[in-house]
Amino acid sequence: MRSFLSNITARLCRDQRGATAVEYGIMVSLIAVVIIVAVTLLGGTLHDTFVQVQCSVSHGTFAAGGAAGQATCTP
Repeated sequence: MRSFLSNITARLCRDQRGATAVEYGIMVSLIAVVIIVAVTLLGGTLHDTFVQVQCSVSHGTFAAGGAAGQATCTP
């Protein structure tokens, strides 16, 4: 019986498949956090940039607002 339990214990210690899945899960969650932080920090700036491009294309006048994301385009 002791031999049987030691064999099972040895096999479980060598099996790394579960650990690899956990490592991939941690990496994916960290990448998701980085993407969320980047979008949150750059969201207003990107909005202003797109409004400025829209004004350039439509020959409007770009007016940047005080707060991020408050830019306007007047024709």
